Amino acid sequence: MKILIMCDMEGVAGILNHDDWVLRGGQFYERGLRLATEEVNAAVDGFFAGGATEVLVVDGHGHGGINPEMLDERAQLYRCGREARHPWMLDDAFAGLAFVGQHAKAGTPNSHLTHTQWFDHLDMTVNGVSIGEYGQEALCAMELGVPTIFAAGEQALCAEAEALTPGVITVAVKRGVSPDGLDDLDADAYRAAKLGAIHLAPPRARALIRAGAKKAVEKLKAVPQAFRYPFLQRPYTRIVRLRAHGDCPAYTARDIHPDSLIALMNMRYTKVEE
Repeated sequence: MKILIMCDMEGVAGILNHDDWVLRGGQFYERGLRLATEEVNAAVDGFFAGGATEVLVVDGHGHGGINPEMLDERAQLYRCGREARHPWMLDDAFAGLAFVGQHAKAGTPNSHLTHTQWFDHLDMTVNGVSIGEYGQEALCAMELGVPTIFAAGEQALCAEAEALTPGVITVAVKRGVSPDGLDDLDADAYRAAKLGAIHLAPPRARALIRAGAKKAVEKLKAVPQAFRYPFLQRPYTRIVRLRAHGDCPAYTARDIHPDSLIALMNMRYTKVEE
């Protein structure tokens, strides 16, 4: 039973802010790598304890979110450059898709380091369903027939995951306390506005992740039909609203694909002419 873990950093317990902890060159970046890798290792251990036979860890953080020297030796690690395409390394040979260190989508109230792709995104929808980075990969997995079984990250992300992919096992490791409704802010101001959170102690977070990952694999083995996806009617329309960012003004992009969510997720944004 092969499991793919998509990992990020912003949803990890103990990652206190963006620029110091998750950007290469930030004063606590190496600590951030350690915290993120240890949460991934907890999930790897739980998946194997539950019956997984192979685990591939996909480092999905832009600046790199895994310390390879610390990674559980039973796991394999994938890291790519700008050529990455959705879904990263996932195919129908995998029994399940999982997320560790994931953050909530742009515009989510009471969330921490909130964004989609970057802090310039206001919202992304597919056929009217609002999604973030979690949803982009999960909808690709839906097209491949691979269930999304586990999500660990901030509390708001867990609620997002449960709403989009019912049946998923979630573990909340911190709780954002910053409001939203901040559509008037530009990207830099929005990035500075979502910094408040209450964190679990990292050892406690890892224990919960391990238990949740084990439970997810056991549920997958026992009741695979318990993991569900939304129904989306073809054709698929993606609408992205973006904030002003530097010299780039706010704009809206709209793209359509007749029959493939994966192809839609890999299309460049087409700006809607005002």
